[in-house]
Amino acid sequence: MKSKPDDRRDNVKKIQKHIDSTIRNMEMAEEMIAETSNPKTKEELIEKNKRREAALSGMRREIKDEADWQEKRK
Repeated sequence: MKSKPDDRRDNVKKIQKHIDSTIRNMEMAEEMIAETSNPKTKEELIEKNKRREAALSGMRREIKDEADWQEKRK
């Protein structure tokens, strides 16, 4: 059984969608942080946003790498 060829044509679009979603989640968390008086909830949301920021850095590198790869294939 042959495996499918690697189809990377829409990878940049998919990664960008993940970036947009992560940013929206961060913004919603920031709103919740501002509205809640529960210190535990605030700390949990702050920690989640730190992880999201790290993930964004990785996704931005990945989107650049993918765009560079696609440019070389032209």
